[in-house]
Amino acid sequence: MSVLGTFAKLIPPPQYLMMPSVGVDISDTSLKYIQFQPDTHSGTRLELSYWGDIDIPDSALHRGTVHDVKALSKVVAEVKDRTGMSTIRVSLPEERAYLFETEIKKGTPFKEIRGLLEFRLEENVPLSPRDAFFDYDIIEDNLKKDILRVSVTAYARETIMNYYEACVGAGMTPLSFEVEAQAIARATIPTGDTHTHMIVDFGKTRTGIGIVYRGSLMYTSTIDIGGADLSSAMRRQLGDTPESELTKIKNTQGLVRTVESSDVYDALLPTMSAIVDEIRTRRDYWDSRDSAAARQVQSIILCGGSVNMKGLPEYFTQMLGIPAQRANVWHNAFDLDHYVPAIGRRYSYGYSTAIGLALTSFT
Repeated sequence: MSVLGTFAKLIPPPQYLMMPSVGVDISDTSLKYIQFQPDTHSGTRLELSYWGDIDIPDSALHRGTVHDVKALSKVVAEVKDRTGMSTIRVSLPEERAYLFETEIKKGTPFKEIRGLLEFRLEENVPLSPRDAFFDYDIIEDNLKKDILRVSVTAYARETIMNYYEACVGAGMTPLSFEVEAQAIARATIPTGDTHTHMIVDFGKTRTGIGIVYRGSLMYTSTIDIGGADLSSAMRRQLGDTPESELTKIKNTQGLVRTVESSDVYDALLPTMSAIVDEIRTRRDYWDSRDSAAARQVQSIILCGGSVNMKGLPEYFTQMLGIPAQRANVWHNAFDLDHYVPAIGRRYSYGYSTAIGLALTSFT
């Protein structure tokens, strides 16, 4: 679901929206970008053209809100310099998204749907239609014969316009803006999958939560705990240790307690327990909304730059009672048996959002 709404009036028509473009994931601290091109020789569908990671100045963004458009624009301009592309698809912060689910009568003319949803916008989010951009997905299955379920995503107009102006100031044309979790779903969940999955995007400063049903993002939330908090907890236990060394310890020892030493496990456990408690609360909230078995969370997909910690999937599986596994972020781009991308597996988890954005032009 790309949050375009009336914003679509600001950019060219639909044919233009399917142009090859760069997928750009913007966080408070860094920008990650991915570009694909059709493969012509290795037998796989796509191949990786460009990828990279660019630091964002500390003052530019905070919790997804752009405070310095010019500073962010300079970072986006570097993407154009590196790739030579002028079209871009951009992630939007989950912290600023409003999602709600509603129903419309089956057979409602397409041209009337947006008007109906505008009328319901103020009932569900603290924004008026004139102050918001929104888009929607119609959920295919419904037990009620005459009713369709609709998932709506809305953002404050000001939020999107700040990102838009940063792109335009960099000489880039934004084709779409999309919630991070929806982009991750496009990268990691098989096309046509009808199950309910929880996406856990374990980043440096926060953990993003998304619940996806039949390929559509239905719920999103953010936990203000990330990999940096685990590093702080380890320093209290292990002393002043460089971040690179802490990362190595997380990835080689992590949540696996050994007979010889439990220092790392003991250091990580309180923070990890807090994350699990927050995830469980959100899972229970979602599951309690609808008793239908198909809409209950059935698996956890792990991604993000801090997801390499040893024992993490097993820990989530044990504590939450749901199968958890690290994502195959290339699932819908190419077959790893036929094509090996330049990004190593450990680093690829942090590019899941950018990958999903870049795939939009090929889906």
